[in-house]
Amino acid sequence: MAKSVSRSKRIRVLPGFKLTLGFTLFYLGLIVLIPLAAVFWKTTTLTWPQFWQTITMPTAMASYRLTFGASFLAALVNVVFGLIVAWVLVRYEFFGKKIVDALVDLPFALPTAVAGITLAALYSKTGWIGQLLEPLGIKAANTQLGIFIALTFIGLPFIVRTVQPILEDLDPELEEAASSLGANRWQVFWRVILPMLTPALLTGFALAFARALGEYGSVIFIAGNIPMKTQITPVIIMGELDMFDYGKATAIAVVMLVVSFVLLLTINVLQWWTNRYNTNNLA
Repeated sequence: MAKSVSRSKRIRVLPGFKLTLGFTLFYLGLIVLIPLAAVFWKTTTLTWPQFWQTITMPTAMASYRLTFGASFLAALVNVVFGLIVAWVLVRYEFFGKKIVDALVDLPFALPTAVAGITLAALYSKTGWIGQLLEPLGIKAANTQLGIFIALTFIGLPFIVRTVQPILEDLDPELEEAASSLGANRWQVFWRVILPMLTPALLTGFALAFARALGEYGSVIFIAGNIPMKTQITPVIIMGELDMFDYGKATAIAVVMLVVSFVLLLTINVLQWWTNRYNTNNLA
């Protein structure tokens, strides 16, 4: 009885649920909902024919395909290599491990403009990497390949930092039990480890994909910004803003916002379903 009374009178570090919930909704509304609502509201300055003409103009359509396609491929590649990096950092001990672990966070700390200039210098014809690719007929700077490289660079930490703690918390007894039942290494990874990592991989993919969609600084220096070829959607939006055409800028931004929200919602639903499926199987 004394324990239950003491628990009921336990002093909470933060105030009660209603106050903290109210502050949460206020903060999210001020920082997230109001700016997003302003984007939609600004598009009302355009008529429906003007809005449709803006979002379907050839340069915009080409930028959609490039932005979403490159972002998706970059996030997908990062899922594979990010998992490998996280696996090495968790499962192995080697000289310089802390340095490698710190380098993973470099895209977080490095200003995007600095990253773009660095990548452009490295992958130019006279750059350290570009001069090695030139004899092979591979051109990275001022091409779609350069955009893919930049988006891969800025998205890798999201996969590694999402998967790494899950790997650290995995119970090794599950792998030992599978091995004792006759499973080989590939079967242990595919049937035991990967299902438990799938929700984290989907979360990391969603974060990397969303980050790549809005990337601007690290892309403009290596992309070349050629209309219909290497011009991403954020560049078009910035161009409209520079001409003070806020209606067209927000119209294209709304398309990016809606499509991104639908894709992220789909990924989150898939993540929830995968997590529930794994929980039911383990139970």
